[in-house]
Amino acid sequence: MTEAPALALSLSGLSKEFGGLRAVDDVSLAVTPGERRAIIGPNGAGKTTLFSLISGETRPTGGRIALFGRDVTRLSPHRRAALGLARTYQITNLFPRLTALENCLLAVQALTPAKLHLHRGLARYPALFARARTVLEAVGLGDKGGETVRTLSHGEQRQLEVALALAGTPRLLLLDEPTAGLSPAESHSMTALLKNLDSAITLLVIEHDMDVAFELTDRITVLHYGRVVADGLRHEVKANPLVQEIYLGAP
Repeated sequence: MTEAPALALSLSGLSKEFGGLRAVDDVSLAVTPGERRAIIGPNGAGKTTLFSLISGETRPTGGRIALFGRDVTRLSPHRRAALGLARTYQITNLFPRLTALENCLLAVQALTPAKLHLHRGLARYPALFARARTVLEAVGLGDKGGETVRTLSHGEQRQLEVALALAGTPRLLLLDEPTAGLSPAESHSMTALLKNLDSAITLLVIEHDMDVAFELTDRITVLHYGRVVADGLRHEVKANPLVQEIYLGAP
């Protein structure tokens, strides 16, 4: 009998308190490899805090986090990244004075032994340049490598952030509002880009645009005051009366 593959992400009773505020309250999730899942909920529901717990930037008050079958609850962010975890942020987080290619080179280099070779020029690592150019091509910025980041449009900067996340060949990618601040045309392009990512990459997406969330993902998890109040396939969540009341504005 073939053993089932380990879950890409498993959260068990995960909680986080800030003083008297419980931002994440007893959250349990099971995300299978290759799954596309959206995390939705009103402002203050605990979505970004949940991502920070998964990525290791914030320590949980209680509960357990496992990546691909390994308990990472106490592991540092860079150790989790080495296991195949990457994330993007709500606010653009780039080096504005460097070129798009240079930003990608830093991201590619970060997960290789070359990051420790401080006295060797990057020109001695042609494979890093090749990988950086490949990820730029993958997000539609192949012709923008030589441009300074601050000269790129907001939509192009968001694309570049996805490229940086892809640089380390992640197995689990956390996307925090990837279409935030984009025009309708840019949002459409970003959605198409994400839909065409390698199907082996597991996606967990925080998204306020419901059309994007339902187009990108198969399953939806709804948070409210830090707790999971609904979880299921798109049509199930869409029809859930509680979700309609607290999130979609239905009476």
